[in-house]
Formats: sequence, structure tokens, C-alpha cells
Amino acid sequence: MSAVQEYLVSSSGQMSLPAAARHRWDLDAGGPVDVLDLGFGVLTMPVGEGRRFLGDLLSRDEHAAFVASLRDDPDLATT
Repeated sequence: MSAVQEYLVSSSGQMSLPAAARHRWDLDAGGPVDVLDLGFGVLTMPVGEGRRFLGDLLSRDEHAAFVASLRDDPDLATT
């Protein structure tokens, strides 16, 4: 699989996970995944990996400070 692929998102917000990832993550029959909204993009990972990934990147305090900084930008504000 190439590093970047383009996928179509339906009008209802659905998108298919590539077959290679479904096989690798044992999701041939379907199942949950973790989705991280990074503000500039969305990252899809095997279920259970999202929290670990974030924990490796930022401490809880660093993450809270980052989220608080988004409140000044209405396009990026989160709840």
C-alpha cells in the first residue's frame, strides 16, 4: 500500500477502511476502531491503540493545555 491514498466519504459520513488494514487488524467481519481527531486530520487505529498513542505523545496536562488553547479559535474549539 502506498503511503497516501484518497478515499471517498459518503454524504452520511461513512468511509471504508482499506482491505489491507482490515485484514491486518482482524476486522474482516467488522468491528470497532479508535479514531483520533487531530484538528488538521483524522487518524484511524486499531481499537485500544488510540489512548496509548496519545499517552506516548502528550502528558494529560499537556493535552489539557492544548485543548484549552483551541478555545480562542472558533474553528477549532472543542467541548
